[in-house]
Amino acid sequence: MEQWRILPYRKDHAFANMAIDEAIFRENQRLESPPTLRFYGWQPPAVSLGYFQDFDKEVNEEFCREKRIDIVRRPTGGKAVLHQNDLTYSLVARGDHPLFPRGILGTYLVISRCIINSLLRIGIDAQMETGHRYLECDDLKAFCFSVPSQYEILVKGRKICGSAQVRSNGSFLQHGSILLDFDPETIWASISMGNLARTAYLDHLRDSVISVNDLLESRITADDFSSIVKESFEDVLNIKLCEGELTAREECLKERLLEEKYRTDLWNRSAGTKNVSN
Repeated sequence: MEQWRILPYRKDHAFANMAIDEAIFRENQRLESPPTLRFYGWQPPAVSLGYFQDFDKEVNEEFCREKRIDIVRRPTGGKAVLHQNDLTYSLVARGDHPLFPRGILGTYLVISRCIINSLLRIGIDAQMETGHRYLECDDLKAFCFSVPSQYEILVKGRKICGSAQVRSNGSFLQHGSILLDFDPETIWASISMGNLARTAYLDHLRDSVISVNDLLESRITADDFSSIVKESFEDVLNIKLCEGELTAREECLKERLLEEKYRTDLWNRSAGTKNVSN
């Protein structure tokens, strides 16, 4: 049975979370780290922006500053996510790993099966979205959970998990956010929605998004749910996840990325191709 590394659930600062993931990703590209699954939370809460999003247009900086919500840009694509009470995971592996079909959608499919299995274990009947859906209103597009894309996970037709991926030099990094609780008011206030009226946006969110604890009689914590997700990855992929730590090289690279990239306005405020080099 193949052994992978797992970094157990912990809460960290937004900038550190992204620096850790990228350090693991880069070392995997160098063939210096094994496939790695990591679970984490955000302390304090944060908005993570997708790589190509426009900072000025798609996040309410004034509100976030007032409420002490951090803002960080991810190396992965996709749309903005408010991380308050979610379980975030990152998975890094080689793109040619035999457990994953080549290409982004094939990888999404495999990982989605693992997440769906974990939801089924706690009594939530989740299903995979197998076609694309499009929004009629551009003002809704800033927020990741506004609409499901292919191979993402729905419960009763509503999105419960969002994901995004980047691939480089033979490896991939996938980020995912599984909603444990859902706060549409803070989402509306922190993520810019253009000219869309507050009532219309909140109605849309309530119709299209659901959280784990909305569906359970007894609440589950991120730490406890991460253990269930771990077991699902092991069973679905027939692997053994062995608890580990960052290597010395990963730790050193994390610190450099923190100082030179994730704590800088140049990275967090610049969109897509205007960003500093990866």
